[in-house]
Amino acid sequence: MSKKSTTAKYSLSEIARTSDKEGQAEYDCAPEAESLGEDFWESARVILPKGKTSVHLRLDTDIIDWFKAHGKGHLTRMNAVLRAYVEAHRKSK
Repeated sequence: MSKKSTTAKYSLSEIARTSDKEGQAEYDCAPEAESLGEDFWESARVILPKGKTSVHLRLDTDIIDWFKAHGKGHLTRMNAVLRAYVEAHRKSK
């Protein structure tokens, strides 16, 4: 049995072309750092994300299939749905 390599080799120009295209839309609407003003930077603070916990969870197949059908990032979307549920219930108490 031969092992398939999982390493891909790309030239710097290929990487630059790909990184120019992908993710650009998310930065197009971001303000330039210079346009934020001094008052923004005086009150800015660093917020580190909370850690994640790995769990084994048994879910109905149709639920998993539905999230997977909406593309990559299905676990992230599932986490977002659970977070919205928790926050909605925190606010109602």
